[in-house]
Amino acid sequence: IQKLCDRVASSTLLDDRRDAVRALKSLSKKYRLEVGIQAMDHLIHVLQTDRSDSEIIGYALDTLYNVISNDLEEEEQEENLPKQVDDLGSQFTEIFIKQQENVTLLLTLVEEFDFHVRWPGVKLLTSLLKQQGPQVQQIILVSPMGVSRLMDLLADSREVIRNDGVLLLQQLTKSNAAIQKIVAFENAFERLLDIITEEGNSDGGIVVEDCLLLLQNLLKNNNSNQNFFKEGSYIQRMKPWFEVGDDNCGWSAQKVTNLHLMLQLVRVLVSPTNPPGATSSCQKAMFHCGLLQQLCMILMATGGPADILTETINTVSEVIRGCQMNQDYFASVNAPSNPPRPAIVVLLMSMVNERQPFVLRCAVLYCFQCFLYKNQKGQGEIVSTLLPSTIDGNSVSAGQLLCGGLFSTDSLSNWCAAVALAHALQENATLKEQLLRVQLATSIGNPPVSLLQQCTNILSQGSKVQTRVGLLMLLCTWLSNCSIAVTHFLHNPANIPFLTGQIAENLGEEEQLVQGLCALLLGISIYYNDNSLENYRKEKLKQLIEKRIGRENFIEKLGFISKHELYSRAAQKPQPSFSSPDHMMFDHEFTKLVKELEGVISKAIYKSSEEDKKEEEVKKTLEQHDNIVTHYKKVIREQDQELEELKQRISTLTSQNEQLQATVTQQVSQIQQHKDQYNLLKVQLGKDSQHHNSHSDTFQMNGIQMEEVSKLKEELEEWKNKHDLLQGQLREKDSVTEKLKSSQLEMGTTEQSSQTSKSGGLEHSHELQKELEMLRSQIQLQSAEISKLQLENQKLQVMVRVKKLLIFSLGTQSWGKEVCGSKATGLLVGLELLQSEVKALSEEKELLKQHLDSSSSTVAILQDEKSKLQQEVAESKKEQDDLLVLLADQDQKLSALKIKLKDLGVPVEDEDDIESGDQGDEDEDGDEEEQD
Repeated sequence: IQKLCDRVASSTLLDDRRDAVRALKSLSKKYRLEVGIQAMDHLIHVLQTDRSDSEIIGYALDTLYNVISNDLEEEEQEENLPKQVDDLGSQFTEIFIKQQENVTLLLTLVEEFDFHVRWPGVKLLTSLLKQQGPQVQQIILVSPMGVSRLMDLLADSREVIRNDGVLLLQQLTKSNAAIQKIVAFENAFERLLDIITEEGNSDGGIVVEDCLLLLQNLLKNNNSNQNFFKEGSYIQRMKPWFEVGDDNCGWSAQKVTNLHLMLQLVRVLVSPTNPPGATSSCQKAMFHCGLLQQLCMILMATGGPADILTETINTVSEVIRGCQMNQDYFASVNAPSNPPRPAIVVLLMSMVNERQPFVLRCAVLYCFQCFLYKNQKGQGEIVSTLLPSTIDGNSVSAGQLLCGGLFSTDSLSNWCAAVALAHALQENATLKEQLLRVQLATSIGNPPVSLLQQCTNILSQGSKVQTRVGLLMLLCTWLSNCSIAVTHFLHNPANIPFLTGQIAENLGEEEQLVQGLCALLLGISIYYNDNSLENYRKEKLKQLIEKRIGRENFIEKLGFISKHELYSRAAQKPQPSFSSPDHMMFDHEFTKLVKELEGVISKAIYKSSEEDKKEEEVKKTLEQHDNIVTHYKKVIREQDQELEELKQRISTLTSQNEQLQATVTQQVSQIQQHKDQYNLLKVQLGKDSQHHNSHSDTFQMNGIQMEEVSKLKEELEEWKNKHDLLQGQLREKDSVTEKLKSSQLEMGTTEQSSQTSKSGGLEHSHELQKELEMLRSQIQLQSAEISKLQLENQKLQVMVRVKKLLIFSLGTQSWGKEVCGSKATGLLVGLELLQSEVKALSEEKELLKQHLDSSSSTVAILQDEKSKLQQEVAESKKEQDDLLVLLADQDQKLSALKIKLKDLGVPVEDEDDIESGDQGDEDEDGDEEEQD
């Protein structure tokens, strides 16, 4: 070995080094310790320096694997060797990983595609993880892309490398949540499920088993990965795993193992230890994808292995636990028997059958507990099978099976039936009261006994410890938080003396558990006592304990329960798992009840009567408060229901409204279509109506049309004459206004001659302007009316043209009648249509008459206005003549004054008389000076 190591270290030729490493590999299995001590450093150096030669790298990796791995061949193993082997593997691993670069180097070698490098690299890394898992995991986690590089192994086309890659990832993901998350997000679920499908699901080989183990590593206690698995719709891909069929061709050991792991994987997703929200969503997904239905088919199938049946029952239990939808489905499942029986009844028959395997009976009990967990509906159905009114004598019910198991000679059946019945009463005060009505016929001729009485009777007969523990747990669950049940229990005078006698005795260790449970039952009878029985009031029972047992002794016996080892085991998880039937003593839900009541009962024993009274008062007030709260809750619930109903009504009304609107729009469109069709028919009738009755009818109609046209023509001529008259009047008014404008200008020039004449002329001119504006506005109104009349005239002309066309068409129709005398029936129809058109034309004539009347009234109004305007024009002419006369007189006076002034020798300017209109103001000032 030493020489070979020297050759590896000192040889310059690659072939020599390769041969030396090959020789070391052959020696490494037999002389593991020597090769490991002397050659490890040289082998690591080869990995670092000879990367180009895959053969020497493969030999070096194989040698390191043989040194580090503990997987020796069986013929080489001896009895005293395993411990030493374990030590060697872990020591060499520690040496190798001391330099973190070695693990990083190994990761790069695993990336090589060459089979002789990649496969031994994968095996070596797996071995390192087996020996020093947490340390190697940490190195891989901190190395860049370390986990991602290893994930590529699952995609390798060579099955050997892919399968060993699965084993490597198993070791890599053990107990490391960070790596589990990285592997999951590197699409591990998709690849692993694909491999399982390729290998044939449950019929596959050991590769399927390895993939399932890796899936368990990724999902167990990892809420993030569980959520990712559910959100990725991978639960739906689990359903084909359980399509095993109902064939009895035999189950191979590998198939049993695979199916067992598949069932465990389902349980990982719905485990009671998971967060409730995550568990609930997975349970719903399993129902919707049909996985639960498939599991129930396996459950009810025949011919399967017992351990698969047991694990299937446990799996179904956790899939339905606390999920109302799944519980309801499970209640509806029937066994394929004749007649069909509910699956629950068939399972309970197995539970109370002492010939069935112990693990199977435990599984059935767990299934029943999970079915009743937070399922008041299911609890009510089970209890109802015990009530007198619902008992069916023809078929076996769940209640009858439970009663039969409760009072059988098998103590395990007694315990299982008692615990199952206790779960039917869990946190349900109504059912606790109803169960008091159950009557049992113990023997022929004797009166029936209540179920509560029968339980206490068996308890007092001194049966096996397991039976008494089961009955005491049932009684404690039944009496807790139910005052009526406590009263019924205390009504039997033998119960309290029996309990005090059991507690007061000093018995062996086996009986200590029974004593503790008797103390708990007595404490419940005190704590939930409503003092309705005078002899068994709270105070009297406390005095009885103090006299016969002693308070300290009572508390000590009560503490026996929680200190018991089996109590601690049962408190850990809901599933009842016991190594043997003798250890089957406590139920998980009962341990919760003990925790809740132990402290409360201890306090109640030491309380005085005054404190009890105060507590009762507080309880009463709390009850009143609770009643008020429940009342308001009920009111709110009713209001919510009403609100929902109103919302539904609103939604229905809105939908109806939308439908009605749609029908209205449809009908409107249909009406429009009918109108269009009618218009088309009218047009076609105007073109093609060549089917009239006779010549006489046609000529008569033509006569009617001619008369109407002649009348319309006369009316049109009248309107034209009126229009011409109005236009003449308008022209006259325009000429009058022009004259008024010219006279106003003349007056403006004459006013400049004198002050008096100027002021009077201005006032008059203002009045004339106002009159002129009035005339203009009246003229505008008249012109608007004239334009309206012109439009009506145009319309009438169009009507005349239409009438002419009709006359022409009628003429052609008469000619068509002469030609086509054979179509008499068609002509009758056409005649009726034309008569309807004549009616329409007569209506239009009436409308035109009305328009004519209105226009004639407007003409009369215009004529009145015209006469008024003529009078005003005449008056204005007279006023203008008067003004002209005054102006002439003023001119004469002015000329006479000028002559006098000239005679007197005053100079007078002649330019004043010819001053322009623009200097009128200055001339007026000069005239005033001359007058002064």
